[in-house]
Amino acid sequence: MDGWNPNEDTEWNDILRDFGILPPKEETKDETEEMVLRLQKEATAKPYEKMTLAQLKEAEDDFDDEDMRAMETYRLKRLQEWKALQKTKKFGELREISGNQYVKEVTNAEKDVWVIIHLYRSSIQMCLLLNQHLSALARKFPETKFVKAIVNSCIQHYHDRCLPTIFVYKNGQIEGKFIGIIECGGINLKLEELEWKLAQVGAIQTDLEENPKKQIVDMMTSSIRNTSIYDSNSSSSDSDETKCL
Repeated sequence: MDGWNPNEDTEWNDILRDFGILPPKEETKDETEEMVLRLQKEATAKPYEKMTLAQLKEAEDDFDDEDMRAMETYRLKRLQEWKALQKTKKFGELREISGNQYVKEVTNAEKDVWVIIHLYRSSIQMCLLLNQHLSALARKFPETKFVKAIVNSCIQHYHDRCLPTIFVYKNGQIEGKFIGIIECGGINLKLEELEWKLAQVGAIQTDLEENPKKQIVDMMTSSIRNTSIYDSNSSSSDSDETKCL
């Protein structure tokens, strides 16, 4: 029936409701009535119902036995809410793992969770810079798992020229990789530039609208680099990793 609205106050709709074809119409509460009820509830609320966990601890001596029992119930409720909130955050820090944890923490990580792992050596300055940036990004994007590992604990005889190395995983598959100083963004890498790189792979959801890295192109350097890339790509798709071992 074109243009028919089952929520309208019509005689036809009333008949359909009487026969049970339409559900009873919900009575809308007056907004003023709802506001009065809410204010009354707030006025009768116990003082501890507006306190944080820390404030509850400080105010324990000011309550009688009945209030103490109610307060303990309320405190447990607030604690459960806090724990539930922490679970939604999931990660929120750059964690150190060892080579024997790689499969569990990275390859076999939780389903549909993005994992970013940084293979590093503390003797390489660029690796230290990346660890600082990744720590900041881990706090900003707690739904993504950020880990780091000393490269020798994961891969023996890995060449310094391939460090830093970042692998991006999801569901056991490598979705992105940045091998060496140039691919990782250079020695002057800014936090926003790394955020953009990882967002392009899909590992984080950034609010950056464009690449913050200034594009200063040296035609000669670009030409040399393109030639190098062409030569390496023509040899093998795994040539980058092979040169690192």
